[in-house]
Amino acid sequence: MNFQITRQNLVQGLASVSASIPSKTTLPVLSNILFEAAPDGVRMSATDLDVGVRVQVPANVSEGGSLTAPGKKLQEIAKELPDQPVQITTRGDQIELVCGRSRFKLNGLPADDFPALPSVSFDGGWVAEGANLLSLIQHTSFAVSTEESRPVLNGVLWELRDGEMRMVATNGHRLARMRIPAGPSVETTAQLIVPPAALDQVRRLFKGDETIRVGREANHLGFRSESIEVYTRLIEGTYPNYEQVIPKDNDKHAIMERKSLESAIRRVAAVASDQTHRIRMEFSENRVVFNVLTPDLGEAHDEIEIGYEYDPIAIGFNANYLLEVLRYVGSDEVKMSFKAPERAATVEPVGAEGETVDDYLCLVMPLRLVD
Repeated sequence: MNFQITRQNLVQGLASVSASIPSKTTLPVLSNILFEAAPDGVRMSATDLDVGVRVQVPANVSEGGSLTAPGKKLQEIAKELPDQPVQITTRGDQIELVCGRSRFKLNGLPADDFPALPSVSFDGGWVAEGANLLSLIQHTSFAVSTEESRPVLNGVLWELRDGEMRMVATNGHRLARMRIPAGPSVETTAQLIVPPAALDQVRRLFKGDETIRVGREANHLGFRSESIEVYTRLIEGTYPNYEQVIPKDNDKHAIMERKSLESAIRRVAAVASDQTHRIRMEFSENRVVFNVLTPDLGEAHDEIEIGYEYDPIAIGFNANYLLEVLRYVGSDEVKMSFKAPERAATVEPVGAEGETVDDYLCLVMPLRLVD
């Protein structure tokens, strides 16, 4: 293998794939990046056996070939190289980098030792606009569970329908659901449970102005653009029926300015319990009052003006969950809907007059208030 590559392309390619290298592994080859040189450029690949990334990088290839080399060490070296072309060659299982007066030799491992990335066909898959897919991921993946007792909740549910995509994530205490229009697909419906680590890679590597192809093969999912591919193993199991959890009869609605609401919650949450983060919200005509009482710390009181014209109601919430939801809603105003202190509340974006907003809904379970 022999090719010349700009320092910028080398650094960019290594950065794209190195996030897939596991921090600890019993398989030495997983600490390596696979280089494959061909007439049209160089492909770099890395995997932790659950998520794999492959990028195509422009290079002047004078001799094809393949080899794996230590990923983190290559990245450290490439960052410090002078801004000059880098000549990369291999001899046996050793890779050599020459840039200006700098010369490095690193011991690699044969390409045959590297795990093959999943073979996924994109012919019968879906097409998504990058901006839409990245928005779906950003607005939902924060809500996944980190508890190992219910593995399906450790993933994001991705429902693909002809003309629509939706993602849902929940940890049992909060839920986020978003829907977007999508291009036609050959396979009209599918329910996939995708690891958030894979979606993080998609969000990190793909751009909003790209068209992303999505393909599925057995228990693997693939994402592809012109120069980037991401593959992941799907989480097996049946996702809970989230539609049953979303209340349809919440008949009290409060319209609030998002930043004012966020600020008030942050202020009173400073005095909330480190265990429950519980705050009390008392809704009455055109205002909401916040109260926190933590016996071993102190108390807090605040209030803001809102749009509310229903019977008074007091509800307890985990302040962290509310703040997390408000961070992703995005609109200047939000609508919070509820029915009773022990029933789930929903939060949705509210657009200005004539403005369209995302089809986005978050659910937050209340906390029991102790009088």
